[in-house]
This record gives sequence, C-alpha cells and structure tokens, in this order.
Amino acid sequence: MNIINIEHIAKVYEVGSEKVHALRDVSLRIDQNEYVAIMGPSGSGKSTLMNMLGCLDTPSTGRYDFKDVSVSDMTDNDLAKIRNKEIGFVFQTFNLLSRSDALHNVELPLIYAGISSSERKERARQALSDVGLADRMHHKPNELSGGQRQRVAIARAIVTKPAIILADEPTGNLDSKTGEEIMLLFHEIHGKGNTIILVTHEEYIAEHAARIIRLKDGLIEKDEIVPVRFIPKPKSELQ
Repeated sequence: MNIINIEHIAKVYEVGSEKVHALRDVSLRIDQNEYVAIMGPSGSGKSTLMNMLGCLDTPSTGRYDFKDVSVSDMTDNDLAKIRNKEIGFVFQTFNLLSRSDALHNVELPLIYAGISSSERKERARQALSDVGLADRMHHKPNELSGGQRQRVAIARAIVTKPAIILADEPTGNLDSKTGEEIMLLFHEIHGKGNTIILVTHEEYIAEHAARIIRLKDGLIEKDEIVPVRFIPKPKSELQ
C-alpha cells in the first residue's frame, strides 16, 4: 500500500531579497512497512523534505499525496489531525515536557485526540512497556538517562498507532552504544509492521534501513534499495 507519493515538489524560501531553493524537483514514493533513510550534507534539503513529509510545511510547487489525499487541499485542522494521528515524530532533542512524568508525556497525543482518560493511560502504559520502560513510567525526564528519554519519545510516537514513524537524527544526542540500542528498538518497531522514515547524516545509522535516499543541492542524487547489512538482536537484549 502506498502511503506517500510526492511528485516534482519544490520549496523556495524568500530570505530578504534572495530566493533560497531548498528543494528543486523531488519525486518519490514510500510504501507501507518500508524502512527508509534520508541522507545528505547540511544544506542538501533533507530537513525541508522531512518537514514536507511530516506535514509541517507545504511545497511551493508540485504535489504531495498522503494516503491518496492531496496535502495541499487539506485545511490547517486536517493537517493537525494528520500530524497527531498518522505521523509519530521522534526528534534528536527528545522534546519532552520536563515537569511531566513519562506516562503523561506519552499520553499527550491521545489527549489532543480526545481519547478518554482510562483508555489513554492504558495505551500509554502499553507503549512504555513496548520500549522497555515499564518500570520508569512515573519518572520525569531529568530522572532518566538520554537513552531512556529517547525511548519515552518513541513510546509517544507509537502510542497513536500512526501510519509512519518520522525520526529526525534520533541518535544525535546519544553515545554510540545507546544509539545502537535505540536503532535496535526501531528494528523491533519496524518488524511489527510500522513504516519508518529516518533522517540522518550518519552513514552507519542509515545502514539500518532497507532503502537509502541521498539528497544533494535540493535534488535526489540517489535512491537505492540496499542489502541487509544489519541483523537485529533478540528483544531480550534490548532491555
């Protein structure tokens, strides 16, 4: 099933009197249960493309269909619903509420979706359990390690059962060992049928994906299916 279909999109920003072409002519399709890495150096357009895919921004020209519906035709409310229900975001900086415990942080998307208190607490508990934090539900971010905070962020991303997980440099603030544990967790999530789009500038992180899209100067330089170069460890080793 096709989830994302982008045709000839471009994005131009006006900075004073200058026009900056962040994306020039990008076309791609992403299907259900794909594991895709988007790579490129600073200024390549990968952050702009991530914002497009996450419905945080709209193209200047071209067409973006999300589940066969044109994003350009959506209202602001429609886009907000897509971002809350269909897309699970994972950021480099975690983006957790510092004064709230892990359970409440994971509940947030469900609160915005109008889910009842009892159901959202149960779903949040399950999501935290799924990422190995069943015993840390009532800890606040400053009581958690960096890897645990990223696990909370991942639990928040999966709690709505979204169509895609969009991860922006998810290991950027972690040491290499903890980053590897987070990537193992993404493999487990992908194995359950989730579509994962990973934005990174690190080659060894991109190698976890089955498809790598390389951007340069606002264009897709290369889009390739890559051989399996990484075998996930059993779940018991992720805890």
